[in-house]
Amino acid sequence: MTLRLTALACTALLALGAPLATASMIPNAGDPVETTGGKLSGTRLPSGVKAYLGVPFARPPVQDLRWRAPQPMRWDGIWNADRKGPECIQVLRPHDINHYFGEEPTGEDCLYLNLWTPAQAKAGDRLPVIVFIYGGGGTIGSSGMANYDGENVARRGAIFVNFNYRVGLLGFMAHPELSREQGGHSGNYGFMDQTAALQWVRDNVARFGGDPDKVVIAGQSFGAMSVATQIFSPRAKGLFRGAMMSSACTFDDAGLLGAPVPLAQAETVGQQLQARLHVADLAALRQVQADRILAQQAESQLGVSNAGLRAPGVIDGYELTATKAATLAAHAGSDVPVIAGSNGDDIDSNRSPLTRAHTVAKYEAAARRMYGADAEAFLHLYPAHTDAEVAQVAHQAAMEGGFLQNSRTCGDLQARYNHSPVWVDTFVRKHPYAPGYRPADQDPATVGAYHTADVPYWLDTLDHYNDLRPARAWGTADRALTDRMVKALIAFADTGNPSTAEMPWPAWTPARPVYLEIGNETAVRRMDLRRMDWQAAHPPADPGAPPPRTTPRD
Repeated sequence: MTLRLTALACTALLALGAPLATASMIPNAGDPVETTGGKLSGTRLPSGVKAYLGVPFARPPVQDLRWRAPQPMRWDGIWNADRKGPECIQVLRPHDINHYFGEEPTGEDCLYLNLWTPAQAKAGDRLPVIVFIYGGGGTIGSSGMANYDGENVARRGAIFVNFNYRVGLLGFMAHPELSREQGGHSGNYGFMDQTAALQWVRDNVARFGGDPDKVVIAGQSFGAMSVATQIFSPRAKGLFRGAMMSSACTFDDAGLLGAPVPLAQAETVGQQLQARLHVADLAALRQVQADRILAQQAESQLGVSNAGLRAPGVIDGYELTATKAATLAAHAGSDVPVIAGSNGDDIDSNRSPLTRAHTVAKYEAAARRMYGADAEAFLHLYPAHTDAEVAQVAHQAAMEGGFLQNSRTCGDLQARYNHSPVWVDTFVRKHPYAPGYRPADQDPATVGAYHTADVPYWLDTLDHYNDLRPARAWGTADRALTDRMVKALIAFADTGNPSTAEMPWPAWTPARPVYLEIGNETAVRRMDLRRMDWQAAHPPADPGAPPPRTTPRD
């Protein structure tokens, strides 16, 4: 069907640091695989893992398919799936930040997935399947990033899949003309891409040795919000048996980026874009260069500060038919087992004024600004008697009023409306930074278990953090921890329960509100409901400014 790249282009991309899987294709025994789109040949990695990289799961969303639902992709001949596809067009990453793994090709032709299988996997093996959805605030992110690689999960006996979805204005914009064209709905194209990729997995994974009834979806940050969207979308029912959400679980109608909005409200964003670009109609909008649209988009990650337009999620009557509260009450979503997780020094800690205090006097002053007349009650629940105690107490308060509270809310709502169990975790392991390494967007001395710090442990991609430069000094404890965590994730896909002999993990229930603290050691902790109830009943008058979004949420 296609020659993916010429030898000259391969050489040029390698020189630029593009994340190509290999310089040459090494055929897998048994290829090509017959998929719903056509015949597919992958490449064998040095580990023996079979990789199918850059697999089109939908037609390129360009020309008249810009701002349309993903369309089925079919081809003649054999598609050589030996390298990852381009990321969906977005602001590019500075090369000196923590999450830079090499320059990626980028563009609107981006609806590709990657699939890794164990070396000996074959049709009929019925292996567990893990599908990962990247984060990035809904405006950046890519399945091609090395920290989302699936080779090491596949080496352990599971099939791993990730995929691209459209982001930003090109991924989520609604417009009145689009709604008329598309039967009364528009927007949510990025979420539709996710559903289309899950449908592809459902239809094809058995041909690679996977079990379509043992698929779990996992995501972090906006990826976690995307997992929740798939849980609440009627179009995704039956496509997965479990869901893991890291930073954070959002079963209520709030979220890191706000709740989905009614269609009429979302359509105004498309009208504003049309006005800013001085074009007459939708047909003209579809002809505008993508980089001009990107320039009109709100962005405050990756060192960029642009007060432009943000396209929200939409209650469009198609991908999302109602609020989460209404969907739960109607039992219209997917009732599946859930893992709700977050990190010890996550966005909630960065946001809290308490964690910026380093003395008892400043800690108590912050509490009084936040809670006024109720400050003494707060300080009774979260006392710090010495300066040395402030950091631990402040972080605990931030966590119990932040993402751990989100996890509890998910558990409460799951218990009230569904039947499936919930497991809760908090990841507290700090990465061991290499001596002298200081990325532009982090201070290794103070960063802690930051937003996304858990991801390379769940996916066993630790070594990719040293692909371009010495950034981490991983040790035996890190290897042992990632081994336990990957096994738990595979067990979740295989059995619907993440508890293993190496990492016992009791389910959360309203009667036994426990969570797993994952760090140098793992330990079962019990939520302090008295303190968490107090915080829920006393929202702070000064909650603190949102953390500066100069760093990527992925």
